[in-house]
Amino acid sequence: MTDPTAPVVPVGSMSTGVQPVLGLASGFELRPWERDDAEVLVESCLDPEVQHWNRPGYLSLDEAREKISRWRRRWEAEEAAIWAISRPDGGTPVGLIGLADIDLRSGGAEILYWLLPAGRGHGAMTDAAVRISRWALDELGLHRLRITHSVGNPASCRVATKAGFPLEGTMRSALLHSDGWHDEHLHARVRGDR
Repeated sequence: MTDPTAPVVPVGSMSTGVQPVLGLASGFELRPWERDDAEVLVESCLDPEVQHWNRPGYLSLDEAREKISRWRRRWEAEEAAIWAISRPDGGTPVGLIGLADIDLRSGGAEILYWLLPAGRGHGAMTDAAVRISRWALDELGLHRLRITHSVGNPASCRVATKAGFPLEGTMRSALLHSDGWHDEHLHARVRGDR
């Protein structure tokens, strides 16, 4: 069966190039994770906020290195784009932001993020979410981005709203956390939103 609808973003739009480094107005930058960042990834799993809201589990140093390698492979496969939030010129990461569940054919993806205490309170995450959405919608050519978070996580709700992702609704009992099932907010932004 032939699908008469052309892909929103052509195959090869990510894999034929390198993952870009993106500057942020807050003084941070977004850059691909490097093997040497593995210790920060291990540390992130020990942060109670990151662990509770993002459920990364606990990683050994070798597992963190493999996860970073997997992120590179997922860029090449055009399935995800994961950046470290850091100070420019190779600074130590203070957070993560990325696009997961990329579907070039349908033109959609989900933004995910977390910050360590050293990155909190500087506006870095809102700045990063705005920059990633501009890259994904305006440069890559996706049509729709979504952010989901537990209704019990008001910090994520503020980031989504400030970054131009209006609340579309609540998904009941949508995600299992360590303290039980959580309702989740669904925020979205589409190309052309400002």
